[in-house]
Amino acid sequence: MAHPSSAPAPAPGHACSGTLGNHLARRLVEIGVRDVFSVPGDFNLTLLDHLVDEPELNLIGCCNELNAGYAADGYARAKGVGACVVTFTVGGLSVLNAIAGAYSENLPVICIVGGPNSNDYGTSRILHHTIGLPDFTQELSCFQTVTCVQVVVNNLGDAHEQIDTAISTALKESKPAYISISCNLSGIPHPTFSREPVPFFLAPKVSNYLGLEAAVEATAEFLNKAVKPVIIGGPEA
Repeated sequence: MAHPSSAPAPAPGHACSGTLGNHLARRLVEIGVRDVFSVPGDFNLTLLDHLVDEPELNLIGCCNELNAGYAADGYARAKGVGACVVTFTVGGLSVLNAIAGAYSENLPVICIVGGPNSNDYGTSRILHHTIGLPDFTQELSCFQTVTCVQVVVNNLGDAHEQIDTAISTALKESKPAYISISCNLSGIPHPTFSREPVPFFLAPKVSNYLGLEAAVEATAEFLNKAVKPVIIGGPEA
């Protein structure tokens, strides 16, 4: 009778440490994301499996994509950055309203979409989850006006730079990012996924103390003279 191997099992979250899915999971952890809000769909199932494998990430299932988007919006307000995962087109268009809200509120929400198989691009096939056209860019076009950066990851060679650049741009500009990942790539390893993140620099926020003091005095004087003051807070107020 053959005896089972005595080799130790790989540690959770590291068995596929060189795959695209685990690379994305590590990047989310590195920027401070601990909860990812998601709605499963056939284009993102493998990706979600790899996010679940990351021990420092908690995958939270939502009843619909709009809820997932607003949950990520709230998380970004509390923690500084949020993330949600949906499926291609039917999920992407559903989450769009929440992402537009995050854009207007200057919130870095990483919107991750499980996209078509990389082999389907350029084939003129009509796939499910599309609007009946052999063009897969309808969803991308919708996100271009409500995100600061959009990347479509459909080959492994560029995936590391695309993912890292999208995340760093969202953090620098404090706006949502759109990342579409082909459904057949999430579980495939690539040497580039062992690299360090694409570097980025966030300029420190410097306050003008004299100007701030003058603004506080002017505000106090204005409020003291007001009969029924209404205060509207926010960066664009």
